[in-house]
Amino acid sequence: MEEKRKPIIAVDFDGTLCADCYPGIGAPNRGLIRWLAGEKENGSRLILWTCRCGELLLEAVLWCGRQGLAFDAVNDNLDEIKMRYGSNARKIFADIYIDDRACVPEAALAWQKGKQADG
Repeated sequence: MEEKRKPIIAVDFDGTLCADCYPGIGAPNRGLIRWLAGEKENGSRLILWTCRCGELLLEAVLWCGRQGLAFDAVNDNLDEIKMRYGSNARKIFADIYIDDRACVPEAALAWQKGKQADG
C-alpha cells in the first residue's frame, strides 16, 4: 500500500512568521511558529517563501532557527517536486500557503463585487 505524501507548507516571513518591520525583524508570531513546528514534527515539509534575499534572507533563516523552525527549502521547490515535473518552476509548489498577503479566490470575488456596487 502506498504511503500518503505528507503536506508541503510554504510560509512567508515578514508579516506572517513575524510582525512586518522590514528590513528589520518584528516580534515572532508564536502561535504560527508552534503550529508549524508541530506540523514539521508530524512529517510535513516546510518551505520558507519570502521576498528577502542576500544578507536579509540569511538573517531571516537564522532567526527562524532560533525560534525552533527548520526548513526543507528556502525560496525554492523541494527536490522531489523538481524531479516530478522535470523543472523548477518559479512558483513554489505547496499544499498550504501561509502569507499575510494571501487571498481566498471567493473572498476576492466578493470584494470586487462590493467594490463595483460602491461605484
